[in-house]
Amino acid sequence: MDENGLISSDNGEVSSDNVKEQPRNVYIWDMDETLILLRSLLDGSYAGAFHGLKDTRKGVEIGKQWENHILQICDDYFFYEEIENYNEPFLNSLTEYDDGRDLSIYDFENDGFTSPFDDSNERKLAYRHRSIAEKYAKGVHDFLDQQTIKSWNDLYSSTDSYTDGWLSSAHALLEEVVEKNKVPTGNGPVSAGSKSQNINVLVTSGSLIPSLAKCLLYRLDDVIPCDNLYSSWEVGKLQCFRWIKARFDGPKVRFCVIGDGLEECEAARLMNWPFVKVDFRPNGIHRFPGLDMRTIQSYIDVVYGSPPQVEAESYEG
Repeated sequence: MDENGLISSDNGEVSSDNVKEQPRNVYIWDMDETLILLRSLLDGSYAGAFHGLKDTRKGVEIGKQWENHILQICDDYFFYEEIENYNEPFLNSLTEYDDGRDLSIYDFENDGFTSPFDDSNERKLAYRHRSIAEKYAKGVHDFLDQQTIKSWNDLYSSTDSYTDGWLSSAHALLEEVVEKNKVPTGNGPVSAGSKSQNINVLVTSGSLIPSLAKCLLYRLDDVIPCDNLYSSWEVGKLQCFRWIKARFDGPKVRFCVIGDGLEECEAARLMNWPFVKVDFRPNGIHRFPGLDMRTIQSYIDVVYGSPPQVEAESYEG
């Protein structure tokens, strides 16, 4: 099986003849005011852009509820009070210190974790990162009680309604990325258990732990693995982009950045990557709902050239 992917024929079988024609796309997403709306709800700028058609107070209240849920996850389950001053750019950054110890009965509360500037404390921080990754992989239903889950589900629905489907349409687009051009895991046809050749990566200016909590609560965990989330809080987005390029680059790999800010726009320019600017205002060119894969593909084509016809057809309909 070629990592660059296979194309299904009309009868659902995989045609290996087309594998060499197919590029791999790495989509690098910003989070705040791109995949989710939070800051613009809290400061009223989202409602203000609609010139009285949106209730500003309702938007602010929705934003505050999201803040409370995010803080609860961070403090109660993600060790945030202990590690908030030790922001890492990604969860696997301390893997070299992790000895693989079984954490099922590990006593995090009494392990003497302090400032992680020696090997012992770096290892304890790595344990916490691994524990967070395990919780992320299982999802919030594994550790939140039913009352909290109901409150969270209600908040997601009310936010999606208030923003005219922003959250659900953004998720649908990321889901389309990972569903397109799947590679079979065995000898059979492409199926739900197949591996996608296309990749979603998230680079956020927020700190790592709250950003992971946001991904869980905004239901992005099924389309963005925790090891594909990067925090540019201390290192900047350009450095994160360089890491991503080193990690995923290859002869048929193409990168595209989707975000709302100047920093990711400039970093994309320096990397010679296409940039799609998202704007939450109702007259914005690219926003949710509205932004689709065909539009993003057109930006990629400008930089990399049009893909072979067989790959282009995979974006139809």
